Amino acid sequence: MTNNQPEEQYVIGMVGLGVMGRNLLLNMADRGFRVAGYDKDSAKVEALSKESQSEHVRGATTVNEFITLLRKPRAVMMLVPAGAPVDSVISDLMPYMQTSDLIIDAGNSYFKDTDLRTRRLSEKGIQFLGVGVSGGEEGARRGPSIMPGGPKEAYESVRPIFEAVAAKVDGEPCVTYLGPGAAGHFVKMVHNGIEYGIMQLIAETYDVMKRGVGLNDDELHDVYESWNKREPNCYLLEITSHIFQKVDERTGKRLIDEILDVAKQKGTGMWTSQSAMELSVPIPTIDTAVEMRNLSMLDKQRETAATFWPQPAVRFSGDRRSFLDQLCQGLYAAMIITYAQGFAVLAAASDKYRYQYDLAAVASIWRGGCIIRASLLASIRKAYERQPGLSSLLLDGELAAEITSHEDALRGAVVTMAQLGIPAAGFMSALAYLDAFHSAWLPANLIQAQRDYFGAHTYERVDAQGTFHTDWERNS
Repeated sequence: MTNNQPEEQYVIGMVGLGVMGRNLLLNMADRGFRVAGYDKDSAKVEALSKESQSEHVRGATTVNEFITLLRKPRAVMMLVPAGAPVDSVISDLMPYMQTSDLIIDAGNSYFKDTDLRTRRLSEKGIQFLGVGVSGGEEGARRGPSIMPGGPKEAYESVRPIFEAVAAKVDGEPCVTYLGPGAAGHFVKMVHNGIEYGIMQLIAETYDVMKRGVGLNDDELHDVYESWNKREPNCYLLEITSHIFQKVDERTGKRLIDEILDVAKQKGTGMWTSQSAMELSVPIPTIDTAVEMRNLSMLDKQRETAATFWPQPAVRFSGDRRSFLDQLCQGLYAAMIITYAQGFAVLAAASDKYRYQYDLAAVASIWRGGCIIRASLLASIRKAYERQPGLSSLLLDGELAAEITSHEDALRGAVVTMAQLGIPAAGFMSALAYLDAFHSAWLPANLIQAQRDYFGAHTYERVDAQGTFHTDWERNS
């Protein structure tokens, strides 16, 4: 984005100066970029000024003032809630935008909305990038994982900024161009779906260790800290170990025990499930994670039902150390399976929507900055480097061997949780997916017979080509 305009103008602007937007803008300024921020809330603009105290940063409370600060062609990034707020910001910007200007949506927008906005703005000569950003407020400030999609030339115009502010792993920035249209937002959506799945799996280990085995918060901290030094090593385990040490300032008790057991959601997990169904890709562990959050919201019904069925049904009476080791190994196997489900969605979308993903690159940019970063992603990256067209990670020899070596532990953990009456829907769905995936025969022939019986839906045969229908009630 070179031009002859005065140097004092700003190279990129940010609409939305909440925690994420403000921190990402400050990150850019720290890397030497002159940046401008806009928010209708003057307190947020003032907070930006106080935190930056740099000539590289400028705030504005009106769109006109904000746009005037930016050099042409303008690059404007939004970090606002998905849905109507995004369209509202675009509407506010459009009277000031000119041909070849660029609007960047860095929020968690639904990928189909991004496609519609891309087409609508393209008709007006405005470029549009849908960019996923993961890492939370700390990631935004110190280095997130960035997932851009849209016109390649538009990405190139801001690539130096994105590469500078992104997290780095082995010297590589955790950002890469992912593809046309909504390719970036689709990747971020699936990232969040995997995030749902891993969080559910970890929550189930917490449940069985707390209610089944009887570990206290200090012991739980020690377990998760030790697990994070083993195969399941990941950011979510790291923060989980920290959570059990946090003391509540109001009560002096551990904060985890003062938090209501109701988990809400913002939609990205549900969108992943819906998209997978549209693509005919099974992702039962991610689906289960979404449904378990829904079930958690039935707190009043759960409290009533608990009077009929005490939990846990029985107390754990086995060897504690052996079971915790088994649970750790089982978690690792279930994590691999969950990542495999998410990447299967990306592989299908790559063909269906013509994104043409480089899945090794996706795994690479998820290794740092983002919420689902894990040691496992290095192995996933190598799997796609070995076989770029791999349809499922479970078909990679090395990852399949990893699962095989941990399969007994996963199966044993599921059995123990079932015996204790501890809900382990995530673990169970991961195991069922694995068992179904490597089964050369499934009982779907009975389902087809039933469908043909009640609805004449026809069936196929193993010994002949074509479709067939039978009058099931007629005597042979």
